[in-house]
Amino acid sequence: MPRRRPGALRAQHHGPRIWEDPPPSRIHGLSAFTSLAIHRVERLSGDYYVFPGATVLALRRYEGFLQPSGRRPLYPQDAHCSCRGCSFDDVRHARDVLEEVLQQLPFRSRAELKRQVASLDAVYLERTLPDPFADRRQWRADLWWRRRLTVGGEAM
Repeated sequence: MPRRRPGALRAQHHGPRIWEDPPPSRIHGLSAFTSLAIHRVERLSGDYYVFPGATVLALRRYEGFLQPSGRRPLYPQDAHCSCRGCSFDDVRHARDVLEEVLQQLPFRSRAELKRQVASLDAVYLERTLPDPFADRRQWRADLWWRRRLTVGGEAM
């Protein structure tokens, strides 16, 4: 079979490639490469709670919870509703979503997002108190951020 000429191959394409969605916006504090990788994971994930924009929402929620300065302990509270949007009222759920995205990212992007999350984790660990009975109470007590006291409301 004869080889097709490059001009004939190019002629088959009927114009420029048009994206269905607008390009994702860059996530503050992360590179464009990592932001694109996160957007790709969010689009392709089969998890109900990982949807386009979920990582930005989770990062903002996690940072917002840790924002009040001071030395007083912080107490996460449960979400009143388990829908996609309301579930982020619980900062522990936001951390769950970040962990899910971290597991699905390629190595370089995972390392960059992990650095940002690790700095937030250190503050979370410092500002919350351990729950000695978490293994009996918590739904997912195997995760360290779920083994923190939740009595009381969040100080915002």
